[in-house]
Amino acid sequence: MIITGKLLRDAIISGANNISRQRQAVDELNVFPVPDGDTGTNMSMTIKNATAELKNASIGAGAGDIAKIAASAMLRGARGNSGVILSLIFRGLSKGLAGKETADAAALSAAFKLGVDAAYKSVMKPTEGTILTVAREGYENTASLAKENGDAAEFLKAYITEAEKSLEKTPELLPALKKAGVVDAGGKGLIVILEGMYAVISGGEAITAEDDVKPVAPAAVAASGTSEEEIKFAYCTEFIINRTSQRDATALRAYLETIGDCVVVVDDEDIIKVHVHSNNPGKAIEEALKFGELTKVKIENMREQHNNIIKADKAAQKHRRQPVPPEKDIGFVAVAAGAGLEALFSDLGADYVVRGGQTMNPSTEDILEAIGQTPAHNVFVLPNNKNIIMAAEQAVSLADRNVCVLQSRTIPQGITAMMAFNPEADFAANRSEMTEALDRVASGQITYAVRDSEYDGHKIKQGEILAMDNGKIVFTEKDVTKALVKLTKRLVTSASSYVTVIYGSDVTDEDAEAAYETLRGKISDDVEIVTVNGGQPVYYYIISVE
Repeated sequence: MIITGKLLRDAIISGANNISRQRQAVDELNVFPVPDGDTGTNMSMTIKNATAELKNASIGAGAGDIAKIAASAMLRGARGNSGVILSLIFRGLSKGLAGKETADAAALSAAFKLGVDAAYKSVMKPTEGTILTVAREGYENTASLAKENGDAAEFLKAYITEAEKSLEKTPELLPALKKAGVVDAGGKGLIVILEGMYAVISGGEAITAEDDVKPVAPAAVAASGTSEEEIKFAYCTEFIINRTSQRDATALRAYLETIGDCVVVVDDEDIIKVHVHSNNPGKAIEEALKFGELTKVKIENMREQHNNIIKADKAAQKHRRQPVPPEKDIGFVAVAAGAGLEALFSDLGADYVVRGGQTMNPSTEDILEAIGQTPAHNVFVLPNNKNIIMAAEQAVSLADRNVCVLQSRTIPQGITAMMAFNPEADFAANRSEMTEALDRVASGQITYAVRDSEYDGHKIKQGEILAMDNGKIVFTEKDVTKALVKLTKRLVTSASSYVTVIYGSDVTDEDAEAAYETLRGKISDDVEIVTVNGGQPVYYYIISVE
């Protein structure tokens, strides 16, 4: 059996349908109990991105052409780490089958090797017991068979068998899997896809489609915010104060909080950098003049921006936007979910915000489009979530301008990096300084458990409140406010001076205010505490400690 272009096309579509049908079962293998952009869903959405293009492929296209179409579409549609790794495996298949009209066992084996190599190279510290191991051992244990027997169907059947053996051993390589009594979700997802492909290549019935998996992360949107929520404070005001007084900037921050929200005040011996949303920017400026001379004053009407952007966004959704020409040296793309967070990143200088985050992993194409809409020669991308970093990095080589992905794993890290940007410095200097800034902030999250689990020694029940210290679950609670106070006390050290509490869409303003009062009574008066309405899903609270 050799694989023609038509056969490969039908096989990949069948594999996509198979993972689509079984995505929930694969999702449920995830050990981490927090709401997540789950593995099965991400892999399904990644390969589904290729099906429409494959259906429109030329009838006479060879195997190499089909593999190239699929790999290109999957690369752009890759979501989450598992989706990126899957796309890299198929990119290897594309390179291995390049120029070939048909593929036999030897060609498939060589192509799988290229895919495995590409996937391992893409991960800074590859972890065994994952999809990487399953893909690698599937190849290694079938390489000799491919040389002896040219039948592609027999080879793929053997590859799946060896991959299944490898999958069964993943709990021995990753203790977290063993404790949870599950195998690796990514490895299982890969096997499900290959099984769907084998159904066609072996001459059987193709797996048929069910309802399409719809992306949960909308495409990129203008950073000024297109939320339909009412804008409480109309004017975004930013400026820098060149100090002529040594008055404590804390007093300025306290005043600004009485007239608006989204207050950010960062100071050193020479300057004070200020950002605030209010209905009377004149009051903010008048108070600021007590501290020194103002420079780089910017006042924007967010309601006007909001209306203009909605009009533009509706028109642009009809088709993918074409890249805009660069007009400045440095620009920014940030990933965030929630009207407050989107506005905050915009106000800090982000040219574009891609809506996404936990449970909403944007695709490489979403990020690539945002880069293209950033009018700069050099673009920094802040993923602000560990499961989005790889998808962002895949956009680097596809972009028409220089791109650097900063390794921001949390929203607080992203905010701190933006605050560290120096408009007077060049791209390289800012890359260094913003990267260093990531380590200057401690991040905490309060969320909930979506499944019963045992993680890192913690027995967790579905629905319990989870407290996470820099991405690691540290305790569970029954009460959200108690969890907030306990986690913040854990994050604050003797060197801490500033705490920002960002509350989400499931926390009312009244609850946030009550939580602030409780927290204020538990944390040293030497530490400034500010609350911001981020409007983010999933996380009741995001805590930033500097």
